[in-house]
Amino acid sequence: MVDIRLTNTKTRGKEVFRPLDPENVRLYLCGPTVYDRAHLGNARPVVVIDVLVRLLREVYGAGNVTYVRNFTDVDDKINASAAARKAAGAPGTLEDLIRERTEETIAWYHADMDALGAERPDHEPRATDYIQQMIDMIGTLIAQGHAYAAEGHVLFDVRSFPEYGRLSGRSVDDMIAGARVEVAPFKGDPMDFVLWKPSDADLPGWDSPWGRGRPGWHIECSAMAYELLGESFDIHAGGIDLQFPHHENEIAQSCCAHPHGDFARVWLHNEMLQVEGKKMSKSLGNFFTVRDLLEKRVPGEVIRFVLLSTHYRKPMDWTADKAQAAEDTLWDWRVLTKGVEPAPAPDPRIIEALADDLNTAGAIAVLHGLRDDPALLLASARFLGLLQPEMGDWMRHDLASIANVNFSVKDALEELTQKLTDLRVEAMQTKSFGSVDALKTALTEAGVEVRMSKAGVELLAGPRLDVSRLGALL
Repeated sequence: MVDIRLTNTKTRGKEVFRPLDPENVRLYLCGPTVYDRAHLGNARPVVVIDVLVRLLREVYGAGNVTYVRNFTDVDDKINASAAARKAAGAPGTLEDLIRERTEETIAWYHADMDALGAERPDHEPRATDYIQQMIDMIGTLIAQGHAYAAEGHVLFDVRSFPEYGRLSGRSVDDMIAGARVEVAPFKGDPMDFVLWKPSDADLPGWDSPWGRGRPGWHIECSAMAYELLGESFDIHAGGIDLQFPHHENEIAQSCCAHPHGDFARVWLHNEMLQVEGKKMSKSLGNFFTVRDLLEKRVPGEVIRFVLLSTHYRKPMDWTADKAQAAEDTLWDWRVLTKGVEPAPAPDPRIIEALADDLNTAGAIAVLHGLRDDPALLLASARFLGLLQPEMGDWMRHDLASIANVNFSVKDALEELTQKLTDLRVEAMQTKSFGSVDALKTALTEAGVEVRMSKAGVELLAGPRLDVSRLGALL
């Protein structure tokens, strides 16, 4: 069995991954707050973890991996949107309007992530479907002395968990000294965080032992992960921006509520995303959603390719040049693999690269070396979620043209390589290179890259191969 090595944020080292149960590998990814379209940064962990899940299923078996990604549908922005619609005369209760809005937004999210070739998780829990489980967990934390009720709120007592700060490498005292923490009068300690908060008539709410209210953000993932994966599971993933305080708080409340469990054993965090070398932000005018790119005719698999071209633990810079280069490469690979049956398995070097802390950039480098074996290229690319049949609509016209020709592009290039080689040999003898230059020019105009050296002739299909011109040269 292949050894998978992953960098565990909690231990700050690369470790050999050993699941708790090889027949039930469990993974949780923090999903989106569904108040609007997913931006490009939201897509990065989805694509990265999609590749990890593919690897885990390859190594441990497709039926032996459980992947959970949640939806946060309790949020002030969602509430404000629903309240605005109610004020405008929309029928239904506030809760009805919130559900209607989040249903719409979840559908958007699914469509956008589907376009990137990301497979759906096994479970996609919504926070509003697990309110009772959150209330039960909060009650347990109070009973065990790790939380307290105050003025309709329930707060977690950070000082009751000595391990708090281990994930982010901070001490509680340092966090208080170096952070701007809002100290509400009902807080026992500035770092204590909210598990439950009251709701008035203008906000969604649920009945609880502490009055009508709604959960804090952090308790949601702890309750849903426990219900679906148990008190101990293998991997918890998310963006580095969630490391503190969200993931730190998840660990504290989960380990205190279930002291015999480990919660998540391995923590994976992907780095942030930039655009043209700058932090993505609305103020800089470089903020865009996945849907923005798709509507600008940037293919979903091009977005996926660019996201995988940088290691997940490094900051990723989205640029127009990278997107164009990715499109050119994918166009070339789709031409080469048109009508080809994929090999039975991907190149072993793909698995080796991914098993080394998800080295997706290394895996793509392997793909570049497989142009001479289209069947293996296709199988290997598909393992990374690329060159999937359903993702090729952006090349429909080009591929239709290729399908209508009665020759293999690979065979055509081999035949023309021999033709140009023979003409070159003849020209070396006659000192007349007119026919060589003419064929070379025609090949270039057909989108073929011509390489000639002392070692011989090499023809490569360029990113804009014109198959009709190519066929005319045979």
